[in-house]
Amino acid sequence: MTEPEIPQKRPYPMQVEAGKEYHVCMCGKSQNQPLCDGSHAGSGLGPKVFKATEAGFIAFCGCKHSKDETGKCDGTHSSL
Repeated sequence: MTEPEIPQKRPYPMQVEAGKEYHVCMCGKSQNQPLCDGSHAGSGLGPKVFKATEAGFIAFCGCKHSKDETGKCDGTHSSL
């Protein structure tokens, strides 16, 4: 499997809106981090989908190695 690029070794804090769906980049190539811009095409590393149930701040993965199925930071960056 292709390894993702690591845009940064810390999370991307982002304000989310209740009821909105976010496509979180997991290839590391997006120019619109932490969100997907389609740069993953052909890499086999598509985005993860986060559905906000309430408004607030979410820490999305910056290292692209998170095991969280919605693309949120799980702290993996601290061991890279």
